Amino acid sequence: MTRRLIVPPGLTHLYERLHYAPGIVIGDILYASGQVGRDADLNVIADPEAQFEQAFRNVGMVLEAAGATFADVFQLETWFLHYPQDLAIFRKVKDRYFVGDYPTWNSYGVAALSMPGLLVEIKITAQVKGA
Repeated sequence: MTRRLIVPPGLTHLYERLHYAPGIVIGDILYASGQVGRDADLNVIADPEAQFEQAFRNVGMVLEAAGATFADVFQLETWFLHYPQDLAIFRKVKDRYFVGDYPTWNSYGVAALSMPGLLVEIKITAQVKGA
């Protein structure tokens, strides 16, 4: 099976500076690395809702570069620094991206994430049509 590296514009820093792939497509499945609410310069977004929104935009960049959309996501995993306190705000943002045909979803509370100030990490697995 072929393996296709997914490094969308705007997330090249992950591959070049942090040495991991934002996504890899094997067959017709996209395996995406966890995305967080930081910009292209690795600045963490302070406001929780805005940070969650940025994390989903980063996930969207990986999906688009792979030829998929949020409708193609079948598995969602999230890790929260403040769980369950941030869950209500997160759900509000999540529901902007997942409308019907919801994916499976596992969420976890953790003691720390990869950078100070991060509140959530979002990981998805999706089917890529026409891969």
